Amino acid sequence: MLSGGFQERNLMTDRKKPKRVSLFIPCLVEHFLPHVGEATARVLARAGVEVDYPEAQTCCGQMAFKAGHHRDARRTARHFMEVFEASDFVVAPSGSCVGMVRKQYPVLFREDAMGLDRAAVLGRKTYELTEFLVKVLGIIDLGATWPGRAVYHDSCQLSRGLGVREEPRVLLSGVHRLEMMELERAETCCGFGGAFSLEFPVISEKMVEDKAAAVVKSGAQFLISAEPGCLMNIGGYLEKQGEKVKAVHIAEVLANRAGESWK
Repeated sequence: MLSGGFQERNLMTDRKKPKRVSLFIPCLVEHFLPHVGEATARVLARAGVEVDYPEAQTCCGQMAFKAGHHRDARRTARHFMEVFEASDFVVAPSGSCVGMVRKQYPVLFREDAMGLDRAAVLGRKTYELTEFLVKVLGIIDLGATWPGRAVYHDSCQLSRGLGVREEPRVLLSGVHRLEMMELERAETCCGFGGAFSLEFPVISEKMVEDKAAAVVKSGAQFLISAEPGCLMNIGGYLEKQGEKVKAVHIAEVLANRAGESWK
């Protein structure tokens, strides 16, 4: 038995699979990391669930909400709910977007009883990828192979916002030929924070500098995270400094099989 009450299972889990899983692709993934979206779809298919991609989906409204434009955020959220309300589950490779749907939609619609009810229903069936695999499907081993040494970075939105800390590590522990190393202060913010990096660029750069230094110090070949924004921030800084450490999304690792190549 894994801590946190997770029953250890593999791809042959006897749990009843959800009828349909709708893939939600966040803006950063769509525009900058499309391969992460593809890897997420492969992982879900490999987990044995039916995956669909609602083409009418758009942004979840997070940036508008954080900027204080709640009217625009509500309009975007209503569209999001219309697109996904018929889905059995909604899964995304991003803790921040899931957190927006699960925790902030109720804030947006607190004075709208009908909207609040719809938001609550959608929030209960919207999951971040690793959370869905472990908590809902009970899967800890996808038969993935990823040769190399790696460290894992806990994103603020996923670890603090959703309380998802163990699930990514459980999944990574089942990846063949992957040596996980310790990252000093793995839970420390990388300085991205969405609009934070734009509003406080000097502070943000110092934070990512410290995070990148810890990654390099670890001796890892790969930096793995489950949050697209963190990967772009830390990975971009590492590349700018000429470091060889490659930043990859956990979906890429879980989707990789022996004999396959990674991006």
